[in-house]
Amino acid sequence: MPYRNKFEAKIAKTIPPTFQYETTRLPYKLECFYLPDWIDEANKEIIEAKGLFDASDRRKMKAIRQQYVDWKITIVFQNPEAKITKQSLTTYAGWCEKNGIAWRKA
Repeated sequence: MPYRNKFEAKIAKTIPPTFQYETTRLPYKLECFYLPDWIDEANKEIIEAKGLFDASDRRKMKAIRQQYVDWKITIVFQNPEAKITKQSLTTYAGWCEKNGIAWRKA
């Protein structure tokens, strides 16, 4: 079955053959605002304190890193060795290193 689930397979039977299933990714942007914990605007530095570093925080910090390339961002973790999910081998610290964000332990 080329579909993700039975429901999509059922719907596929009702859609004209001119439609293709999951062939194109459409990029989109959301306009959001980020309020850093501490900011030194003159020196373009941000310090963010994190206990829990969930998926939405990771997405936000990755976007900030990409859009503010000339700013130094440091995340101070309560536990940098915590895993990003229960199943993952990636730690908070490892995620930061992979994404070019400085980090340190509180």
